[in-house]
Formats: sequence, structure tokens, C-alpha cells
Amino acid sequence: MRGVIVALIAGLFQAALVLPCLGGELVRVKITNLAFMPASINVHAGDTVEWVNEDFIDHTATETSGDWDVAIPAEKSAQLTVTRAGTFSYYCRVHPGMTGTVHVITK
Repeated sequence: MRGVIVALIAGLFQAALVLPCLGGELVRVKITNLAFMPASINVHAGDTVEWVNEDFIDHTATETSGDWDVAIPAEKSAQLTVTRAGTFSYYCRVHPGMTGTVHVITK
């Protein structure tokens, strides 16, 4: 049974993990091996995106037009509450090949 629970928990971290959060949902994006996982997420306005950096180096989640820039220290996490609908592409300023997309819809 314990192995099944561990496998289930590991499976949750293969995709964005959505948890209840004050005012909206908390959607987690894992950063590992210089990649955002998942690279594309769907959230609602008012939700919070949390990037969990599992790498040993710093990263950012920087929206391409400059709307937001989130510093994500090595082996730490950082959050951003999204407030308006739209599709937002982002990248890591330290590693520009790391890219992702946040699709924000209204509730």
C-alpha cells in the first residue's frame, strides 16, 4: 500500500498540482533539469502559480512582455497570483531556452 501511495504522490508532481488556496487555487510548476514541468498550464484569474525549483541553480519566470518577473532561488519556491485573463509566455532570464506558458481564464 505504501508503494502505491508513493507512486501516486510522484505522479501528481508529473503534472501541475492544484491545491485550494485563499482566494483561488494554488497551481504548482516543478522546475527540474532546466525545464518547467508542465511547460503549459491553465489557471483562473485569482489563482496563484507556484514554481518549485528542484535544481541547484537559480531560475526566473519572466513574462516575455515584462508584465512579471519572478525570481526562483535554487531549491526554493516562489509564487505569483495572476489577476487578468490572457495567454502569457515566460522564460528563465538565466537560461533563455527554458520556456513556459500560463493560460489565464476568468472564472
